[in-house]
Amino acid sequence: MTQYKTIRVEIDGPACVITLNRPDRRNAISIELMNELIAAMAAIDGDGSIRGVIITGGNEYFAAGADLNEALQVKTAEQGLDYFRHWHRVCDALEMSKKPVIAAIEGFCMTGGCELVLACDIRVGAKGSTYAITSARIGTVAGAGGTQRLPRIVGTAYALEILFAADPISAEEAYRMGLINKLTESGGALSEAKRMVALYATRAPLSLALVKRATHRGMQMDLASGLEFETLLVTTIYGTEDKQEGISAFLEKRKPAFKGR
Repeated sequence: MTQYKTIRVEIDGPACVITLNRPDRRNAISIELMNELIAAMAAIDGDGSIRGVIITGGNEYFAAGADLNEALQVKTAEQGLDYFRHWHRVCDALEMSKKPVIAAIEGFCMTGGCELVLACDIRVGAKGSTYAITSARIGTVAGAGGTQRLPRIVGTAYALEILFAADPISAEEAYRMGLINKLTESGGALSEAKRMVALYATRAPLSLALVKRATHRGMQMDLASGLEFETLLVTTIYGTEDKQEGISAFLEKRKPAFKGR
């Protein structure tokens, strides 16, 4: 397993747990951290034994946001394009992964940290966790997908409420809005995420990969185009060994043995 400076990567059964690891900066997301996360996701995607990825910040907090010391150095449009290219690449690494990606959130999850979890497939938040995109407080606009992913997840009105106020919302409020999928007791986010990955490990990996692709890409299309894209993917998977195994196992009333091919 590759050793990283700003993240920890651990395998726990079918789950790969990636922990943001900059405690001196409350997990503020730096360019180095983004590059390491991109590299880790690339390695994970090639490992068939890993069936789901969990991104967490640990037991006390998820992330304070972007590393503002780096953001302060961005003073021109050209520098801005280069800086936010890192953010787009790391969010793409999560969204484009073949594996389900779950954010397990304890404590505060602010601005860039919140935008990072929006790029995950599913968000599990513990009671006591808080969420905010505070760009309006410092004279900026969310630049890591916050203005685009947030309304797609919670709807336009809730997204604007969060972005306009730039104040933290509670886990209960985030759950009510749909910002987080599951609400756990304090300290329980990671264990719930692992339970979910254990369930996903019993499903066909190619099915999950193509479901994820169809959903993320389909949300960018009109309905007719999305249905056509779905049809292309489903006809592709009908030619796989896993499809034959899955249907045969169902008819024979046994558990399927999926191989990812």
